[in-house]
Amino acid sequence: MGQITLPGNPPISVTLRRSAQARRLSLRLSQLDGRVTLTLPRRLPEAEAIGFLREKEGWLRGHLESRGADVAVGLGARLPFEGRVHEIRPGQGRSVRRGDGGLEVPGAPGQVAARLMGWLRAEARDRLAEASDRHAAALGLPYSRLTLRDTRSRWGSCTAEGGLMYSWRLVMAPPEVLDYVAAHEVAHLAQMNHSPAFWAVVEQLYGDWRPARRWLRDEGASLHRYRFGD
Repeated sequence: MGQITLPGNPPISVTLRRSAQARRLSLRLSQLDGRVTLTLPRRLPEAEAIGFLREKEGWLRGHLESRGADVAVGLGARLPFEGRVHEIRPGQGRSVRRGDGGLEVPGAPGQVAARLMGWLRAEARDRLAEASDRHAAALGLPYSRLTLRDTRSRWGSCTAEGGLMYSWRLVMAPPEVLDYVAAHEVAHLAQMNHSPAFWAVVEQLYGDWRPARRWLRDEGASLHRYRFGD
């Protein structure tokens, strides 16, 4: 139904949405992209909703601050790769190079984000394919295909036909977290559920999965702060 802006430093853009199913006001802050949505019951006056929003402004600003600002990827920005933060620097030659705490990206400044995203996707595919192959071999069950996406709602998935899908942003996480997600999805080849039997397969393939799962819960949303011009 539209957007309003809460004034302040910084101003906060809020999407207003009416829902026939809503019975009360609901304020949601996405940890993935920082979007704020206020859902209203169908007949609630908009003025009442705005009053509610102003009452919650302190809570909202606190959570936005803890999330951290989005990072526009470009020269001089800092970006995690395999769990370690690297400075993006100008590079020579034709390919991205990693060294001395930096990611060296060749080409014009305006092409840096696209070049770096392409490189990250290629690195992610190599690592996720290796991990998936290893876990599938240990399980004795092949997968049918592997695809990468920039998903917002999940880090990976497995179809009934054995297709594996992963978020390429996992390459920015620590390697053991990427490996856990691969083990998790490969385990679905044997158990298409989240039963105790499924978690037993994950433990068989990976070991103690709880620290990696906890990292994704606590830190994973921060990987979506990095904007590549999208």
